[in-house]
Amino acid sequence: MRTLELIAPCHFGLEAVLKREILDLGYEIRSVEDGRITFLGDAQAVCLANVFLRTAERVLVKVGGFHAETFDELFEAVKALPWEDYLPEDARFWVTKAASVNSKLFSPSDIQSIVKKAIVDRMKARYHVEWFPETGADYPIRVFFRKDEAVVALDTSGESLHKRGYRKLTAKAPISETLAAALILLTPWKADRILVDPFCGSGTFPIEAALLATNTAPGMYRRFTAQNWGNLVPSSYWKEAVEEARDLICDPKDTDIQGYDIDPEVIRIARENARLAGVDHLIHFQKRPVSELRHPKKYGFVITNPPYGERIEEKEQLPALYTQIGEAFSHLDSWSEYVITSYEQAEQYIGRKADRNRKIYNGMIKTYYYQFLGPKPPRREKA
Repeated sequence: MRTLELIAPCHFGLEAVLKREILDLGYEIRSVEDGRITFLGDAQAVCLANVFLRTAERVLVKVGGFHAETFDELFEAVKALPWEDYLPEDARFWVTKAASVNSKLFSPSDIQSIVKKAIVDRMKARYHVEWFPETGADYPIRVFFRKDEAVVALDTSGESLHKRGYRKLTAKAPISETLAAALILLTPWKADRILVDPFCGSGTFPIEAALLATNTAPGMYRRFTAQNWGNLVPSSYWKEAVEEARDLICDPKDTDIQGYDIDPEVIRIARENARLAGVDHLIHFQKRPVSELRHPKKYGFVITNPPYGERIEEKEQLPALYTQIGEAFSHLDSWSEYVITSYEQAEQYIGRKADRNRKIYNGMIKTYYYQFLGPKPPRREKA
């Protein structure tokens, strides 16, 4: 089976989590860079990566890489790539995105135009035609420049992988599904430990935790662009990947996942999203302010995304809010708390220095993942 070089972009700062996921699928890592991991796989890997990876933003097939400082160099380098091995004659192809960092070529629109022209020139020579109908399947193309080194790749996913298909309704400033899953995977939380999100919003943290608890593959209920690429990925591979995912689903016992918010409409949205994800029976949503965060159980987890205060009037309310968060944490004996926020004074008002702090980019916003670690629970005696 043909070996492909696959690229999985992710949030900056979460490369280690995605690397572990790819290794767990059984694939060899080629390189780890800021915001993306390159690994080796085959056509089956395209399906499995799209269906099973929780923290990747999308899965790309690398067509080629090269150095280019001028548009002439870009044109010739793209034209030299074996596009006929990837694009059938009737393919509908376009450059959906061009990005450039610290490179001489920096205009996305110009890069997109040059790349498209170069591919057409190559295809004309190989298919011996002057015009392409582009009536077939979609083959979106992405181009990345970093320090004048370019990577050109086909996007197998289409819509970003954070769109699992369950979040039809959103609350204000929702956290993405891929980021939520990665932050949970950075903790030692397991399905038999309680998890509470006191700022649950549209329910992303509780829902992603429930998907993990049930071992539900995040992409098994959605479609991907490459499902129409019969020339590269046989349709049977997609069916096999979904069947494998379905076989792995389990029904955990003693799972206790809770989500709170002060807005009843937000709670309604969260419940509906959980229902669409098929995990509403595992999550208890409740209207409750953070000041009333209490729980009799020990060794639980709080994982949450409180308000950042992006607007000036909101910033004025943050000291009081984060003081409330700190007071609530003080009542949770033996718990571990994980807070992602861009508020740089969070530790000061929570009243405790985090045991660990990880810098993560949530979109273009620099955030901090404060980790307040509680004690480990005593080991259970094996029967």
